Amino acid sequence: MKLTIYQVDAFAEEVFQGNPAAVIPLQEWLPDEIMQKIALENYLSETAFFCKTNEGYKIRWFTPLAEVDLCGHATLATSHVLFQHLNYDKNEILFESRSGMLKVNKNKNLIVMNFPSSKVEAKFIPPQLKTAFNVHPVNCFAGREDLMLVFNNEDDIYQLRPDFMSIADSTSRGVICTAKSDKYDFVSRFFAPSVGINEDPVTGSAHTMLIPYWADQLKKTEMTAKQVSARGGILYCKYLGDRVEIGGTAVTYMIGEISI
Repeated sequence: MKLTIYQVDAFAEEVFQGNPAAVIPLQEWLPDEIMQKIALENYLSETAFFCKTNEGYKIRWFTPLAEVDLCGHATLATSHVLFQHLNYDKNEILFESRSGMLKVNKNKNLIVMNFPSSKVEAKFIPPQLKTAFNVHPVNCFAGREDLMLVFNNEDDIYQLRPDFMSIADSTSRGVICTAKSDKYDFVSRFFAPSVGINEDPVTGSAHTMLIPYWADQLKKTEMTAKQVSARGGILYCKYLGDRVEIGGTAVTYMIGEISI
């Protein structure tokens, strides 16, 4: 069997920036174990598979170790493939997913994703996370899948040195670290060693929690954020109550063929 594979840098304006994702269009679903093996073989933070449906497409996302409920950058990458390479001629794409129906719109050069907001619930900092970083967080919040640690200033986020073993023991999908920014509205980093991603370059799904939190803190609904990993990426954010919008750009790095 031959499958076309696209590798796309999401939340990037040129290659070697943002977060790389693999995108694989399917005519029909492969067995779950084969999709998981492909994701492990790719060894990117996410591999997205999608199939045509009556209303749009169904999308699924796999890390090297597990299928996940929501992935922003791989959805952005998949939308880019549809718009740029597969002659999709509408401005709106509907994706059926494990997180419900997701809507993606093309707005000039931006691809804008509409995702469900995550809850933001204050909690005590878990003991293993108090010492998981070289800088101590000041607050902790629980979301739909992740924990979020808030730090005093953005320099703390740039200088973080994580203990991945302690983070993997946090019982959440991942740990978001964030602070208010001078140049942007807020900055963040995201660590998810429990699903095979020590540090994710740019994480759209984490912003379903970041956007509601910072909208409340900053008293504004439209914000610009930067995830300050080594590759980095800029996200254009809007708070809509029970939904959020996350916009970004993407570029194709590679088009190839898988033989299985």
